Amino acid sequence: MEILIVEDEKEIAQLINNCLTREGFQCHVVYDGLSALESAKKIQPDLIILDLMLPKLDGLEVCSRLRNQAMTKDPYILMLTAKGEEIDRVIGLSTGADDYLVKPFSPRELVARVRALLRRSMRHGGQSQIYETPHFIVNLDEHTALRKVGGKEETLDLTALEFNLLAVFINYPSKVWSRTQLIDKLWGADFFGDERVVDTHIRRLRKKIEPNPAQPSFIKTVVGVGYKFEDE
Repeated sequence: MEILIVEDEKEIAQLINNCLTREGFQCHVVYDGLSALESAKKIQPDLIILDLMLPKLDGLEVCSRLRNQAMTKDPYILMLTAKGEEIDRVIGLSTGADDYLVKPFSPRELVARVRALLRRSMRHGGQSQIYETPHFIVNLDEHTALRKVGGKEETLDLTALEFNLLAVFINYPSKVWSRTQLIDKLWGADFFGDERVVDTHIRRLRKKIEPNPAQPSFIKTVVGVGYKFEDE
């Protein structure tokens, strides 16, 4: 597993690098936002540890650009923030980060978060799972999502969160989900922030799977409750 560390404080970057290298990960370190974008495209890491406050380009902008640029791999993004304020976590998650870690943190906690992201599998109990509907196929083991259009299958380019969100919907067709329930599925009990962050990821997922995102055919809004997925 390859990890890209983006941290402008060299002592902290070295600490993270040493910590993860001892755990068997192959790490690459850069110190600013522009270098992060260049290195991510070149290395195609499995996970990016991304500091929020960076020179040249801040972490939020880097995260947003990473999620909008074509990459062979769709890396998990663990965002680091020294502020620890709720709004920073919300903004970070809304731009496409998968998790966040507040400084100062212990090496043990860092390793635990990294391993949790890399083995994230929608809590399906270790069983092989392939979910299929008339228009979609989601393979949790291979982490692939396909859309069936006109008798052909095309690969969907989804972020980690978008993939997990689609998997939840397809696994429970027609189930009405509140935002709180979706947060529990996507982030677990340690999430603290505005539940409206779910709406951001719903909008992004709709743009990638809906014929007309303004009039969604698959992900329906249930007014006053949340969302449900239908694929008849």
